Amino acid sequence: MATKPELLIDAASLADMARLITAGANAIVVGESRYGMRLPGEFDLAMIAEAVKLAHPQGAKIYAAVNNVMDNATVDSLPGYIRSLSEAGVDGIIFGDPAVLMVARTEAPELKLHWNAEMTSTNYATANYWGRRGATRVILARELNMDQVLDVKANTEMEVQIQVHGLTNIYHSKRPLVHNYFDHQAKDDEAFQEKQIDGTIENGLYLVETERPDERYPIYEDANGTHIMSSDDLCMIENLHELMEVNMDSFRIEGLLKSIAYNEAVVRAYRAVIDAYYADPEGYSFNEEWLDSIRELQDPARELSYGFFYKEQVY
Repeated sequence: MATKPELLIDAASLADMARLITAGANAIVVGESRYGMRLPGEFDLAMIAEAVKLAHPQGAKIYAAVNNVMDNATVDSLPGYIRSLSEAGVDGIIFGDPAVLMVARTEAPELKLHWNAEMTSTNYATANYWGRRGATRVILARELNMDQVLDVKANTEMEVQIQVHGLTNIYHSKRPLVHNYFDHQAKDDEAFQEKQIDGTIENGLYLVETERPDERYPIYEDANGTHIMSSDDLCMIENLHELMEVNMDSFRIEGLLKSIAYNEAVVRAYRAVIDAYYADPEGYSFNEEWLDSIRELQDPARELSYGFFYKEQVY
């Protein structure tokens, strides 16, 4: 039988990471904002090393996010940073910029390289291009539908990772747009900063369109600028078996702007589905209790949806 897919989620702290591994995650994404994009918590090198020490004895992997938009100063610091990640024992790095790949191949050739170009990782030809240059995994764009996902999986020897749960990013600007708006209005943005520190959707700010007043798009602003997030949460738990049937390699749960209690519940539910399917693929059937455990903690203002999985091509 094929190997079970990896169940991956990001963590805001070492304590949260431990809870998520106990709940059933076997891969954790960590990093620091200088090098990584949209991270729920800041992990410096010492914390990353500690994360590795905590995760590995439990059979969990640690991936470092190095997928930021790189400027010249950051590129200059990459060799030392990637060497340090290797010395810390991380299992791989997530990258989008070719500069990261080139440095990693020289400074830490043993590290697994996961190519993540956000919304432009849309086809197997480009994935295989990076595979020939050292990448071992492609992280697919969230805008692909099921047929496109399966087509990539069938036409690459690389590992394939897809997001199966949580919010998705729909817009990014390197500018701190909200902070600038408060400055322009001569208003104190302290209240907004407090909301950001809280780190959950329920206590954050939203963008609302006039035509769709019932849909709220969370605004997340950090050292890398302003991010507008989806108005609903992707949830593929009912149809996860379709992806396991083709031996998908990694399932990503997006934990950003969610409470640790919510993320724990989601991880437990997806772990239950994966284990049940692989225990008896032929006799597998979905148990509604798995979805109910998520619905109990789901923000009623945010719909659980299939994202783009069952939509017409949008590219």
